[in-house]
Amino acid sequence: MIDIEVLHRVSETLVARKDADPESSYVSGLFHKGTDAICKKVAEEAAETIMAAKDKDLLHVVWEVTDVWFHTLILLHHFGLSVDDVLAEFRRREGVSGIDEKKSRTAG
Repeated sequence: MIDIEVLHRVSETLVARKDADPESSYVSGLFHKGTDAICKKVAEEAAETIMAAKDKDLLHVVWEVTDVWFHTLILLHHFGLSVDDVLAEFRRREGVSGIDEKKSRTAG
C-alpha cells in the first residue's frame, strides 16, 4: 500500500518552499520559472523513465518514477491543485473499465 502521508508531507514541503529564495531552493526556482519549465521537467523525467524501462533497469525505473511524481506534484501545486485532487480522481475511476472511462471523457 502507498504511504499517502509521505505524498502529503512532500506536498507540504513544496508549499513551504514555493516562496523561498529561488537561489537557495530548487523547488522555488522551478515555481519562479513557470509552467514551461515545470512541464519540461515532467517530460524530461518521463522520458528518463521510459529509457530505464527499455533498459530493464528496475531500480532506475523506481528512481525516475519518483522524479516524475515529484515534478508532477510541483505542477499540480503550480496550478493550485494537490495530491488530494488526484486521489479523488483515482477514487472516481476505481472499478470503472479503462475503455469506459476514456469514452466518458471524449463523449459530448
